[in-house]
Amino acid sequence: WLSNIDFTIVGSGIVGLNCALQLKEIYPKSNILILEKGLLPQGASTKNAGFACFGSLSEILDDLNTHTETEVIELVKKRINGLQLLRQTLGDKTINYQAFGSYELFTENDDLFEKCQSEKDNINNLLKPIFNAEVFNLKNNIFNFKTIKNQYIFNAFEGQIDTGKMMEALLQKVQSKGIKILNSITVESFSDDQDSVKVKTNQFEFSTSKLLIATNGFASQLNIPEVKPARAQVLITKPIKNLHIQGTFHLDQGYYYFRNIDNRILFGGGRNLDFKTEETTEFAQTKLIQNKLETLLKTTILPETNFEIGYRWSGIMGVGKQKKAIVKQISNNVFCGVRLGGMGVAIGSLIGKELAELTQN
Repeated sequence: WLSNIDFTIVGSGIVGLNCALQLKEIYPKSNILILEKGLLPQGASTKNAGFACFGSLSEILDDLNTHTETEVIELVKKRINGLQLLRQTLGDKTINYQAFGSYELFTENDDLFEKCQSEKDNINNLLKPIFNAEVFNLKNNIFNFKTIKNQYIFNAFEGQIDTGKMMEALLQKVQSKGIKILNSITVESFSDDQDSVKVKTNQFEFSTSKLLIATNGFASQLNIPEVKPARAQVLITKPIKNLHIQGTFHLDQGYYYFRNIDNRILFGGGRNLDFKTEETTEFAQTKLIQNKLETLLKTTILPETNFEIGYRWSGIMGVGKQKKAIVKQISNNVFCGVRLGGMGVAIGSLIGKELAELTQN
């Protein structure tokens, strides 16, 4: 298991598993090992909300404050290509891909709606070369949400997937190619000795020809300082009779997001209430954010419906000053693909592929 290893990947999330598949394509005879600290993939890959999205109108406008137009187009393109790669790799049926579209909602006293409305045509023109169509359109409040503006911004090009099915299929695909995964193994440190990398874990030490780090939100623990953890808290309701809400929804610049999963509502966000506390790799919920999520469910999303919370969880994302993911060579034999910026479902497959391709240089 631990001798003659060509490639060791740290992290068995979307990036790590896609990296392994691509390495097997490039080097069919190679010996590949994946180390995962959880019993299951532990980061955001298994805990995300399953949004197949590439950015709401307000998010794209916000990105234009810190990135050039060309950079923003590249970001969107990358997300689209990543989603296509994910769907090609696993198949729409396998990941339960549903194209219900997405909606951006604005609270009653939010001036952002007017700004989005006035910039809508400009952004549609910016994105036209990618989609050959108008991406963003106005729609009336057909789902009877309360305390929001009467119109939403609709995007027909976004959809939703079943995160659990996606990860299960990826794990099966990787194992079917003879790639080994060891779980409950935490990489504590490594040193690049020019011709190989010495790796120290919580269980054993070994050598590998190349080391590829795909731990996203946990990257700072392996001395990759440009990535900060960002915890996202989520809850899901118990089944609701005659639930008519269908699609993915963003509220308050995408800091809140919800969707239907069959006849339940999955709802997450609120990191902007307390950025500092949520910059953590600890899985937990806080009263502040959970109470806010429940309040918004009662006042805005399900105002005339009795509902109960089924369960709650949290996931750890990797964010930084720039939206662009970090895919780079760290030293002679060490590489990383991290900082997915909350867009892991969209770009994870592509970042994994790019990470594997770095080894060819």
